[in-house]
Amino acid sequence: MSTYQELVTKFADQREAHGHTWDAINPEFAARMELQNQFKTGLDIARYTAGIMRRDMAEYDADSGSYTQSLGCWHGFIGQQKLIAVKKHHGTTNKRYLYLSGWMIAALRSEFGPLPDQSMHEKTSVSSLIEELYTFLRQADARELNHLFRDLDAARAAGDQVAEQSAINAINNFETHVVPIIADIDAGFGNEEATYLLAKKMIEAGACAIQIENQVSDAKQCGHQDGKVTVPHEDFLAKINAIRYAFLELGVPDGVIVARTDSLGAGLTQKIPVSTDAGDLAHKYNAFLETEEIGGADDANEGDVIIKQDGKLVRPVRLPNGLYRFKAGTGEDRCVLDCITSLQNGADLLWIETEKPHVGQIGGMVNRIREVIPNAKLVYNNSPSFNWTLSFRQQVFDAWSEEGKDVSAYNRDELMSAEYDDTELSAEADKRIQSFQADGSREAGIFHHLITLPTYHTAALSTDNLAKGYFGDQGMLAYVKGVQRQEIRQGIACVKHQDMAGSNMGDDHKEYFSGDQALKAAGKDNTMNQFG
Repeated sequence: MSTYQELVTKFADQREAHGHTWDAINPEFAARMELQNQFKTGLDIARYTAGIMRRDMAEYDADSGSYTQSLGCWHGFIGQQKLIAVKKHHGTTNKRYLYLSGWMIAALRSEFGPLPDQSMHEKTSVSSLIEELYTFLRQADARELNHLFRDLDAARAAGDQVAEQSAINAINNFETHVVPIIADIDAGFGNEEATYLLAKKMIEAGACAIQIENQVSDAKQCGHQDGKVTVPHEDFLAKINAIRYAFLELGVPDGVIVARTDSLGAGLTQKIPVSTDAGDLAHKYNAFLETEEIGGADDANEGDVIIKQDGKLVRPVRLPNGLYRFKAGTGEDRCVLDCITSLQNGADLLWIETEKPHVGQIGGMVNRIREVIPNAKLVYNNSPSFNWTLSFRQQVFDAWSEEGKDVSAYNRDELMSAEYDDTELSAEADKRIQSFQADGSREAGIFHHLITLPTYHTAALSTDNLAKGYFGDQGMLAYVKGVQRQEIRQGIACVKHQDMAGSNMGDDHKEYFSGDQALKAAGKDNTMNQFG
């Protein structure tokens, strides 16, 4: 990226080349506008962020403490505010991403209204949200740079050359809010061609990482609900290929594919794949089916499906809905096979959907995978579907019991109770929750930690608190004390909501375009001035 001074020189040369017809064009204003629009297309973003992810993956391979994190988003403004907060509190966006959850699109973005996570929402709403998120992140860049340009102008007006150079340095070293988005394509919204077409839309919108799961597309369920139906490996690998071709076609060779397996909690399959060799994937997949041995055709019922398996004729157990059942207790073995197979056939990262946040359980599976793929890495869902408090209190209870520590003061089944909040057990559980991400990255190969639905819950909680007070005895004090005063005290940029929405940038553009006759909004009567 060119420096501020280089851009000013470039536009000065272009203005001179056009003679007097470009006299109204200020090279410095043009330079500012170009800096505020670093990424011209979604593909520019996809290529840039893919490079970030590849670098971060390599750094994690060298040091498991270099894991990455993200929070789920359902609106561009939410994503923008997260990255503004990250830069404000941590000084850099390094290793902080965004996650786009199919669950939140279904629940909050469908024209049908709130839907369960079953791929019933409009498929193009996925790519539309990616584009929206990056629109808001680019606007955050433009707004923050606008403040730096104003600092530069103020320094020049004051004749302060030190402050002027400081402002120029800040402009040249500006760090963008544009970060990788890991985007959920569910089970592909159809066959492999449908997956390819939607993946292209998502990449064109800016996605550098696409997460796809091994469920049946038209029977897709939320990973934390029952009734999940998986597909044979060859069907899933065809969709991984489709996504890779989409990345290659669009010139994003570093695009990242996250292969998700729901096999740990999925006990059903819709299809018995054709096996032609005892060692092929279809044979391995079918070996997990629950079957009944039969002696021959006379033992079969009308309409039964019979397969030969390890030299025997067996009848797979088929439910009234036509689905086939896997053997109980095979979920972990199927997960491990899914992961190894995906990594051997084009996937870059894994996602194992689990029923609880337990480092030991996750690490046990990853260790088995790493016996075959030493650098296997996970994206892990730190899911709000887990009762984190209860789960970790029970984990501590069980660990203490095994150590012989006296736990008679606690009732394991009632550990969620507030009466335990100030106990030694609760403090230890909270300590383990706090270190879960670092522990999981060190001991279970987790490269990326995300929370799928955080702002779904935070929006509900904050709205509940505001509504309770505002429509109750507090009235306007509920908003002033609970929201605005906190914004002021904590330096939340949105307290100046006109500026956040682009009012100051609009004023600058009016000045660029119209000169002294520009009608600006940020005069002395602008009430935003009350906030300093």
